[in-house]
Amino acid sequence: MAADSAEQFCVAEERSGHCAVVDGNFLYVWGGYVSIEENEVYLPNDELWIYEMDSGLWTMHLMEGELPTSMSGSCGASINGKLYIFGGFDDKGYSNRLYYVNLRTKNGTYRWKKITNFKGQPPTPRDKLSCWVYKDRLIYFGGYGCRKYNELSDCFDVHDAFWEGQIFWGWHNDVHVFDTSTQTWSQPAIRGGDPPQPRAAHTCAVLGNKGYIFGGRVLQTRMNDLHCLNLDTWTWSGRINISGEKPKDRSWHTLTPIGDDRLFLFGGLSSDNVPLSDGWIHSVTTNGWKQLTHLPKSRPRLWHTACLGKEGEVMVFGGSKDDLHFMDTGHCSDLLIFQTQPYSLLRLCLDCIGKNAALLKTQIPCLPSKLLQQVLKKITFWAAVSHRQEKKAETERQSQLNTT
Repeated sequence: MAADSAEQFCVAEERSGHCAVVDGNFLYVWGGYVSIEENEVYLPNDELWIYEMDSGLWTMHLMEGELPTSMSGSCGASINGKLYIFGGFDDKGYSNRLYYVNLRTKNGTYRWKKITNFKGQPPTPRDKLSCWVYKDRLIYFGGYGCRKYNELSDCFDVHDAFWEGQIFWGWHNDVHVFDTSTQTWSQPAIRGGDPPQPRAAHTCAVLGNKGYIFGGRVLQTRMNDLHCLNLDTWTWSGRINISGEKPKDRSWHTLTPIGDDRLFLFGGLSSDNVPLSDGWIHSVTTNGWKQLTHLPKSRPRLWHTACLGKEGEVMVFGGSKDDLHFMDTGHCSDLLIFQTQPYSLLRLCLDCIGKNAALLKTQIPCLPSKLLQQVLKKITFWAAVSHRQEKKAETERQSQLNTT
């Protein structure tokens, strides 16, 4: 493969604890960390990786403006074409800063803006929290972080304390709202129901006006409980009683809405520190979980991201295939795509043409111009897939030769 083709088919660097969002036809990835010689190295804070769904190509764009520090464990979410980053952990500790960048830039320049002229009180510094997006608001829940002695409350389980400075570390179960239209932080008054136990490395998803939470960790316990918060009335459901089988305890997993009443759960780290590759679908209508049996068991992921594509596919990027606590070397850069509903007939036709471009090379130029543009992107998509598969196979061959 020529050098320019190899560069064209590059992928975002391997990482865990990053942020990823979808806006329009594109998946955007920022931040996270990798392990180099047993050291945690944060990815550059001025790099934004963009994946185009139609062509399957990655590009990297340098960012400008008021850059966040390089971090892991930040919470990323998009509203109206803007990527918001809150919290995270860097070389100096935990953050409670909030930044945004306009993804729908007209001149190709991605410029970070730190939000400083807000009203209200932001959450205390933390990482590994989750967020619901609802009515132009970012609604944050939980996370692991630090508080001063005078900030201790019932929403905080203490893990460790530095008495001399009266600083406490631990897990949260508080709810904070940032209204992007008024630039205001607030803490809603919870009007009823039992809140979930404090936790971090859990996951959140929105269906309608309900914000769902699954799993996570507090102290040495990982959980598999499901809760929801009514985002209009601010009432908790309490632990939702599930009918039938359900996923095992885990943290560092993802939960993605796939339709009006279904949630797709993938991966994580189990209570016995095993990286997980299982996928489950929860139906709100039947109040049950169903395990997907066709997923490959050789592709576990934890501390990855999962975003919904334009045709109902879930795009899982990055994460680790190892237990990060004991062998932090298995960071990934591949994109796993889970099809959760049948593709459209047009999509199937485009894929068929793209895969068989060599056989159809005389007929393809005869297509109408608008359709031709779509076909050319699919040809590129499947060429990129083929190139990456060949590269992976060659890497595995070299690894086997080195071991023998």
